[in-house]
Amino acid sequence: METVLAFIVIFGALVFFHELGHFVFAKRAGILCREFAIGFGPKVFSAKRGETIYTIRLLPIGGFVRMAGEDPEMVELKPGHRVGLIQNEEGLIEKIILNNRDKYADLLVVEVEYADLEKELIIRGFEDDDDEVLKTYKLSRKAVMVEDKVETQIAPWDRQFASKTLGQRAMAIFAGPMMNFILAFVVFVLIALMQGIPVNDPVLGEISPDGAAQKAGLKAGDEVLSIEGSEINSWSDVVDVVRKHPGTEVMFTVERNQKTLDIPVTPKATDAEGKKIGLIGVMSPIEKSPLKSITYGAKETYGWTVEIFHMLGKLVTGQFSINALSGPVGIYVSTETVAKSGIFYLMKWGAILSINLGIMNLLPIPALDGGRLMFFAAEALRGKPIDRHKEGIVHFIGFALLMVLMLIVTWNDIQRFFLQ
Repeated sequence: METVLAFIVIFGALVFFHELGHFVFAKRAGILCREFAIGFGPKVFSAKRGETIYTIRLLPIGGFVRMAGEDPEMVELKPGHRVGLIQNEEGLIEKIILNNRDKYADLLVVEVEYADLEKELIIRGFEDDDDEVLKTYKLSRKAVMVEDKVETQIAPWDRQFASKTLGQRAMAIFAGPMMNFILAFVVFVLIALMQGIPVNDPVLGEISPDGAAQKAGLKAGDEVLSIEGSEINSWSDVVDVVRKHPGTEVMFTVERNQKTLDIPVTPKATDAEGKKIGLIGVMSPIEKSPLKSITYGAKETYGWTVEIFHMLGKLVTGQFSINALSGPVGIYVSTETVAKSGIFYLMKWGAILSINLGIMNLLPIPALDGGRLMFFAAEALRGKPIDRHKEGIVHFIGFALLMVLMLIVTWNDIQRFFLQ
């Protein structure tokens, strides 16, 4: 149960902040955001606040912000359509009833002759009781179309994604991955503030119970002067010497309470990366500093970003097999393992996943944010946007291929973790 909760919290946070980036910058640009969704597939939960429906969906494979003008959104009113109109106190049309008109009282029924719901915001038509006089009805900017009792707000052209400047559109798309990097940075800073920052001083940190250091009599705060006569100047020196002596007694010379002590320690032999290394069960020394925590957060975010790009390079050059990739199932299993190590390891795992999500979304692959940005770059070079229909086909194909890849990766995860 703890693993399920940990997975839900981590997945939910990564997707929420990613989509929040899209949402905030879209709203700042004046774009009508119809839906803010966590997950794909059937709705599990939905609630409408203002103009936006907030939903949680069944499949935990991402999320989306549905912006006005991005997809076919509503029925096009063509000449000959009969619709019911409801006016507000100012005489503007606030509801356009497409069917089930008999369920509404005092409805103005009109046969449409012309309609523009984006720029002119008008409907022209003939009323039922007067088929000779053509009348024009002005729409409220927040008018809704009602079909089968489902209301869909119209989107004036200036509220649609395509009406915004190239910079505004690019920022609304880039903001998603950007928020993942910001989230990772904040989490690393919180870890540093709560747990402390590792420092490279040759001073023993927390001593693990039943470890070689504890059995030998070493204590937290001991300053290591030398090991086997070799001078020690940093924590890295301590680690290097200990790793080279698995199962072999070494003499620690330490300073404790202004006294110099010689303490023999036998590092425990442990398998790591195909060879034996020595461990004594001592944590590195740490310090707590708000300013250094910010620096630590930036360094960790940068370091893991470089590492993930390095792994991507191996995937492209064939040094890294696609079978080693993990989907939701693999992430769930890894989360279970990490959760057993404690909250700080779980937080770090979440931060690394957030960086990974940000990088993956910036790849120039159709249907991903990077693919969208690639089309914006082409628009900037051409001086005009690429045909939306052609771009939509490319993104649809990209999305289909991504779903196939997700199925393959998920099947590999199931085989690796549950069928072996």
